[in-house]
Amino acid sequence: MSTPDSDRALARGIQRITASSLGPYQSAVIRIGFSATYFLFLLRELPHRRELYGPDAPWRWDMAQQLISGNQAFTTLMWSDSAIWFEVVYALALAAAALLMVGWHTRAMSVLFMAGVLSLQNRSIFMGDGGDNVIHLMAIYLVLTRCGQVWSLDARRARRAVGEDPGPGGVAGSRGVAGPLLWVALGAVLCGATVTDSLGGTAWLPLFFWLLWIGHGVWWAVNRYAPHSEPRTLLDVIANLAHNATLVVIMAEVCLIYATAGWYKIQGSRWQDGTALYYPLKLDYFTPWPGLSDLLASSGLMVMVLTYATVVVQVAFPFTLFNRRVKNVLLVVMICEHAGIALLLGLPFFSMAMIAADAVFLPTVFLVWIGGQAVLGWDLLLRRLRWRGRGRGEVPGPREGGGGAAGAAGAGPGEREAPQQRGGEGHTLVG
Repeated sequence: MSTPDSDRALARGIQRITASSLGPYQSAVIRIGFSATYFLFLLRELPHRRELYGPDAPWRWDMAQQLISGNQAFTTLMWSDSAIWFEVVYALALAAAALLMVGWHTRAMSVLFMAGVLSLQNRSIFMGDGGDNVIHLMAIYLVLTRCGQVWSLDARRARRAVGEDPGPGGVAGSRGVAGPLLWVALGAVLCGATVTDSLGGTAWLPLFFWLLWIGHGVWWAVNRYAPHSEPRTLLDVIANLAHNATLVVIMAEVCLIYATAGWYKIQGSRWQDGTALYYPLKLDYFTPWPGLSDLLASSGLMVMVLTYATVVVQVAFPFTLFNRRVKNVLLVVMICEHAGIALLLGLPFFSMAMIAADAVFLPTVFLVWIGGQAVLGWDLLLRRLRWRGRGRGEVPGPREGGGGAAGAAGAGPGEREAPQQRGGEGHTLVG
């Protein structure tokens, strides 16, 4: 039987998950982390792109087409076996990752980023590792999050436009043309892919893309012409529910990754006797610094401690979420562990992907402090450049209101979050 106190608590909970997008800083870190990881990966593999995913790949185009016809995976690289088309897709994947990282029209770029990740990874499925699998999943999840509320160009543009005609979330109607042009271009591509049945054999995938495209158009129209209406509030509620639910899924995914990895390790004899770490340190493929690897492998005690610590941390982490302090300590340990994997085993992108996934559990206070320090450092750099310009007789340009760095990085420690948490991405058609 419910009580007045329980009813009020339930009402407050419902109000919280429908009226605001939770974890704006955590979702921004996930956006920046995964897009930066994939952008740097594509840059590093630029000289080898044709051998990995293109016409020179061992997994030939006809072999990939035969596999995809059976598993119905999505990849735009199956639309044509032309080398020019491959270069276009690779360039678009690079551009989408870079633009998502800085938060330019985040809604559209998250969809393009997902399409780029799926297109390349599904083209050559044997080229990936655990980090690629995590990026694969997170690229899909990012589409459903409002990950541009802070630390993005969208957030800066929203704050600058507040004085025009702010809606209920403090976001002005769109006055730019980039959003509508993106929406029209993506709609034309989607229409052509649907007519030619190039989106995949499953019926839900074309429907998913069309719902995203129509939803972005409706969002822009309502936000532009009826910013104070009930439909605008309803769209905010739907977006908040999708964002909050997806954030929970991301957290559960990270816990599942660690729990599965930890429990499988427990079943291995090498992990049980504490020698598992020794063997990768002796493989040439995983020793970018042979001297450092040999030094670590020569200490049996250190190998045993690190082996057992890895298992304990991975198994225990999901259970530490109920204690904030213990969880924060284990987060530091896991981030250090992944940094060690990047250094000792030569797996930087796997480590970057896992650290970005871990960031969903970082405390908001810490992330706000990091953002404030980044803004302060950028302002100091701009100030030094101005003084150098004056020393050379140059006249520094006028400083924009609010500070360029603060606008680009999002809210600092002293700024309010309310204008960003509601509709921080919604002021353009596909923003």
